This record gives sequence, structure tokens and C-alpha cells, in this order.
Amino acid sequence: MTDRFSIYILAEDKRHQSFLRRFLKRAGIGEREMIFAPISDGRGSGKQRVINQFADQVRLCRRRNSRALTSLIAMMDADEFSVDQCLNQLNERLSESGQNRVDSRVDRIAREIPKWNIETWILFLVSSEGDRSEITEAKNLKDQKSKQEWEDLTPRAAEIFWEWHVSPAGRPARVLESITRSLRELPSAVSDGR
Repeated sequence: MTDRFSIYILAEDKRHQSFLRRFLKRAGIGEREMIFAPISDGRGSGKQRVINQFADQVRLCRRRNSRALTSLIAMMDADEFSVDQCLNQLNERLSESGQNRVDSRVDRIAREIPKWNIETWILFLVSSEGDRSEITEAKNLKDQKSKQEWEDLTPRAAEIFWEWHVSPAGRPARVLESITRSLRELPSAVSDGR
């Protein structure tokens, strides 16, 4: 195996890409090490595209690891479904393609699935401790801000997400379940072996 490292990002939309790019940069991963799969051009579902491409990307990631350290991060919104339902959809795609489920002890793969959408995460991450108590995963919060406001908040949210990734002790007492699950999946995918 060589010492090269690359991380493939299969994301639903531009906000996901922006959030992950900023998180990965903060984690010390350079732009040249990040490879973003093309996103939807507005036609069709970005989430469905992630589901449809997941098995192929997992196969490629596993194959590339025999030559160079390679990771995959797949990110999609759960929307009205549960995170477990979305994980089951991804697992079904792996099964249909004749592959094993993702095993974090072996695979360098993370599945990042915000309940409802990334905007719920962004709002939770950037809110003060007192305001966080009002934010739950029970309803869609995307309409609470304008597109520009979400874009302006994304860098700070990614920074806090990185801080919680490297320092679990620094997390607040209550964290959204989908954030906690996603933070558990990240270490195997983000480490570049250095």
C-alpha cells in the first residue's frame, strides 16, 4: 500500500458538500485529497442519487484501498424517514450488489444522515446552549432561515462539528441523535493514517 490518501464524497447537494468540505479541511484533509461526486442538477432527487450510487462507490472504495488509503463519506438527508430507514436503504443496495454491509472496524466508510436535513444540524450546531434545547428532530426546520443565512451559518456549523468530532468531552449534554450517530461513524473514514 502507498501513503497516498483520498476521500470520496457522495453528497445530496451543495450545502452537504460545503459542510463536508469545511469539516474535512478543518480535519487537515487537503482539497486535492477530496473527490466530490457530481451532484444533481436540480432534476431528480439528490437523495435517490446517493442511494443509487452508494453500492458502486463502496465497491470502488474497498477496491482502491488495496492500492492507496481511500475513504468514502456518503451524506443524505433523512427527510420524513428515520435515520434507520435510510441506513437500511443503503444496506439493501449493498446486499443487492452482493456486498457486505459497512463494518467500521474494516471499512473506511461513513454514512452521514441528518434527520430531516442538514439545516437541522446547522441550526443545532450554531445555537447557544439555551437555544439548543428548543431544537429537536421532530420537525423540518429548513424554512427558518433564507438560503443565504444557511450558507452564512454553514462554516461555523462545520467548525463546531469538527470540534465535537475531536473532543467528545466538549459536546453539550444533549446532542441530536443523528449528529451523535454520524460522529461515531467518522473516525474510520477521516483518519489518513498519518
